[in-house]
Amino acid sequence: MHPGHTLGAVYLYRSSIDFRKSIGGLSALVEQELGLNPFGDALYLFINRRRDKLKALYWHRNGFCLWYKRLEAEHFAWPAAEAGEATCVLTMKEFEWLLEGFDLWAAKPHKTLHYQSVT
Repeated sequence: MHPGHTLGAVYLYRSSIDFRKSIGGLSALVEQELGLNPFGDALYLFINRRRDKLKALYWHRNGFCLWYKRLEAEHFAWPAAEAGEATCVLTMKEFEWLLEGFDLWAAKPHKTLHYQSVT
């Protein structure tokens, strides 16, 4: 995000948020609802209800950075909020794919097969 700044983790908040929230509201959500450290080396991602706007929050040395992207057409792929955990962890590569429009949750691996014998 910032030239020379490295991020340790990317946390995607599954539920949509009120996009009137800014740095104060989002950092409080990270700390109080998720129990995570908003001052750490992580990036926190948030989505609006229509899934056409994304906010990213992270701490850089001496202050918070808030990054905002609005899609003019299309929607961001986003995991279901009911899927258990409040967040899901992404790699930086998966974050890049998400911004490019790939649906990380639609890709399904091969089915696991359970056999009892070889003959």
